[in-house]
Amino acid sequence: MLYALLVVLALAGPAVALGDSPLVSKFIPRIAAGELVEGATSYGPLMEQIPVVPVLEGDELLGYAFITSDFVSTTGYSGKPIHVLVVIGLDAKLLRAELVEHSEPIVLIGIPDAKIKALAETYRGLDIVAEAAAGGSGHDLQIISGATVTIMIIDDSIVRSSIKVARTLGLGGLEPGSGPTAQSRTLNMEETAISDWMTLAAEGSVRRLTLDVGQINTAFEATGDPRAVERPEAGDPEEVFVDMQVALVSVPAIGLSLLGQAEYNNLTEWLEEGEQAILLMGRGRYSFKGSGYVRGGVFDRIQLIQGDISVRFRDKQHRRLGGLAIQGAPTFTETDLFKIPADAGFDPSRPWRMQLLAQRSVGPIEKVFLTFDLGYRLPEKYLVPLTLAPPGATLALTDEDDTARAELWKRIWQDKKIEVGALIAMLTALTGVFFFQVQVTRNARAFYWFRMGFLVVTLVFLGWSQNAQLSVVNLMALGTSLTTGFNWDTFLLDPLVFVLWVSVAVALLFWGRGAFCGWLCPFGALQELTNQIARFFRVPQWRLPWGLHERLWPVKYMIFLGLVALSLVSVPLAEQFAEVEPFKTSIILKFARAWPYVLFATIVLGFGLFIERFYCRYLCPLGAALAIPARMRMFDWLKRYKECGDPCQTCANDCFVQAIHPTGEINPNECLSCLNCQVLYQDDFRCPVRIQKRKKRDKLAQSTAQSSAAMAQIIANPLNKKESKNV
Repeated sequence: MLYALLVVLALAGPAVALGDSPLVSKFIPRIAAGELVEGATSYGPLMEQIPVVPVLEGDELLGYAFITSDFVSTTGYSGKPIHVLVVIGLDAKLLRAELVEHSEPIVLIGIPDAKIKALAETYRGLDIVAEAAAGGSGHDLQIISGATVTIMIIDDSIVRSSIKVARTLGLGGLEPGSGPTAQSRTLNMEETAISDWMTLAAEGSVRRLTLDVGQINTAFEATGDPRAVERPEAGDPEEVFVDMQVALVSVPAIGLSLLGQAEYNNLTEWLEEGEQAILLMGRGRYSFKGSGYVRGGVFDRIQLIQGDISVRFRDKQHRRLGGLAIQGAPTFTETDLFKIPADAGFDPSRPWRMQLLAQRSVGPIEKVFLTFDLGYRLPEKYLVPLTLAPPGATLALTDEDDTARAELWKRIWQDKKIEVGALIAMLTALTGVFFFQVQVTRNARAFYWFRMGFLVVTLVFLGWSQNAQLSVVNLMALGTSLTTGFNWDTFLLDPLVFVLWVSVAVALLFWGRGAFCGWLCPFGALQELTNQIARFFRVPQWRLPWGLHERLWPVKYMIFLGLVALSLVSVPLAEQFAEVEPFKTSIILKFARAWPYVLFATIVLGFGLFIERFYCRYLCPLGAALAIPARMRMFDWLKRYKECGDPCQTCANDCFVQAIHPTGEINPNECLSCLNCQVLYQDDFRCPVRIQKRKKRDKLAQSTAQSSAAMAQIIANPLNKKESKNV
């Protein structure tokens, strides 16, 4: 049972497929229409085209109800779907969102119901048209402490499923999605007729956005920001501020007309399969490129937007163009090619827009920004119809959904890159300590304060700040995912927890469970730090008799096996009994919880004031779970003398978790790798073996010093030397 290793080594399996019966049919009968939407009196029949149910007030249609899991993947951290009931209005604004079923342990037990209801209320009135335009990120996400991953999954599923429903039904003016008779169009690659500039501009193959100085000043004045108003663009109000024009040059006829044969051939060689290219042309005071891309590689003044996707261009997707080959074209100061990646989801047959970001400096480093849109629709002459096969009645999970889930965890990792870097720095430092333990434990006082400082960082940063507390519940979620279909996305949603599990998997092979339990467990750090404070105030320490201590060791293994057995019967039940871990109460929720949980955590910590690491020693199911595969560790790093245990008991008596047997052996299942025994191993005043060696060195040094003094006296007094010779 290499639980942690499975996270790293398991092969990704298929996602869970949706059932034949829509989930909305299961949940809708449980809630009266009037409770779901104010004024509603009944539900209409389940639609045939899409698994949604109309919500009615008499004969009047108010909106549509659906379950997010019918449209997108909603697999949570527990490995099971999170079902949210959503009602969307005819104007594509949400009327209601309610969590109806899930298996997330943090929400089942740790998060008050009032917080979940308050979160659901934040989605009332959410504009799905605006969300589609912003790529699903046009609103502020309200995170509940301790449930970051779960909340992000819920938010992502609500927004993406609502966009799909709104598109399919054409709500709020969004383009209807694929229906039984829907048709799409593709580019006409056979059309290669050459046109002049006037023709392309007249038919809309080249689109234009023009702003003069007066217009840009008026636009900034409309913001109401006095700083922007006080710094107007100087000069003639009719002078061109920016004249930006765009064309889709991956269309053969447009590309050949604007670029010429030779440059168009270069363009086709540059583009990979599925990629498109646009030509941006500009003149005036304001550059659509700016100079920021030189430093960061990203063109921050422009982006392409189509529906709920947006494309920002990087320097690798950019080429300068020397000039235009077409006749009658104006003179431009900037002519640049940008390619759109194949995986961006861009459809050249549908309308799109270029968004220009205009900025105005209002301080040494502060700026105010405005956006202006340049819409583009490819003329019908460059498109040919393509009939699509009708979809099935039940919506299945698609590659689009998998891509969206991947984008979600990538966005989380991007947001957490500083925290991940800090954790990697901690792991690097800890690895150095273990590899160079002889050197770092040479100075007992310095090593003590290093360890205390490391534990403080573990508790405050990993625990209370980032909620990166590993739990036996993680292992249950892994076990569930392996039986229902493993998916990497689920485990990548919490970057710090994922990195910690990877480090645990590696550490189990090298050092056993102590690398995590002794250094990286926030609750373990809390226990040890509170015990050190208790010692400072001279709280008496209890040392259990070896026989009792040895018989209490198996308790944590019994707890772990009991949880495993429960999980085979009911995972939710096992997750509730996993509250034997006080981690959630003391670390994730910071004691802001119902009194029974707080009382239990307080009692555990209270015992720890008298018996150091009491919970780790006797009750922790996670420690037991890690100890089992840790028996496969490849190296034994801790140094021992042959006298250890017979007769010397110094290290055994000083080990704060009593992991050293009276016979001298270190029990790797119980050792927390605190390295205290390695400090004693080099202590010339506490280790009997070192004391004996030191005394021998001192005696030899004293004898050598006496001989050297006598010889020096003889050499310094020649008379004594002569007398000694006569004698």
